[in-house]
Amino acid sequence: MSFGTPGSPPAPALGRPPQLSGLPVLRSPQGLALALTVLLSAAAVVNVAATAVSLYTWALMRDAAADPAAVAADAVHRAELAAVMVSSFQMLALLGTAVVFLVWFHRVRANGQVFRPDGFSLAGGWAVGSWFVPLGNFFLPYRIAKETWRASVPLVPGGPAVSSAPLTSWWILWVLSALSNFPARELYQRADTPERLGDAAAFDAFCDLLTVAAAVLAVLFVRRLTALQHAKALGPYAAG
Repeated sequence: MSFGTPGSPPAPALGRPPQLSGLPVLRSPQGLALALTVLLSAAAVVNVAATAVSLYTWALMRDAAADPAAVAADAVHRAELAAVMVSSFQMLALLGTAVVFLVWFHRVRANGQVFRPDGFSLAGGWAVGSWFVPLGNFFLPYRIAKETWRASVPLVPGGPAVSSAPLTSWWILWVLSALSNFPARELYQRADTPERLGDAAAFDAFCDLLTVAAAVLAVLFVRRLTALQHAKALGPYAAG
């Protein structure tokens, strides 16, 4: 689906001649953005549930450390079962969201190439490939997103500057959330007492809340960048 208003032909990219076959064309990311909004919201809800399970486990381990007889075996079993279930839902939410996000990210990067052909330092395929580069995935996707953002800002002479805060704040939270998985895994591997298991569960709750915050900011970033591209596709004087 191309950009455009109902009943009218798709708008050309900022006055450029119609695209010839084989050359880049604008494709609307709005449907993908809507799907991402739903998936990211669902992922946030799942991680809220994971936070509750981790806090419940932390409370059980705190009680077990104070008095092992005070904690029933079936309570611990329920906590373990809940943790396994919510972890499965987290994985499903992550995989589904990641696939749609990569498709959307590639789409907006391709649109950015139409808007500003000289505005990118990496080839279009890196919009997907950069996420799979060890260590590089902590900065390469951000570079691509930043360049896409700049290319997508509508050209309104004398208009207000468009802040990239939605992008930057989401990226910071995403990196922190990703990095927090390493110490969380270490804490669980070393948890050989109720006290240590409780500490691991408490830190896991913190990690889940980071993921919730990152998901909320990701929704803001996706919707804002999509809106910028839609406005720019309609013309240089369209309202941003």
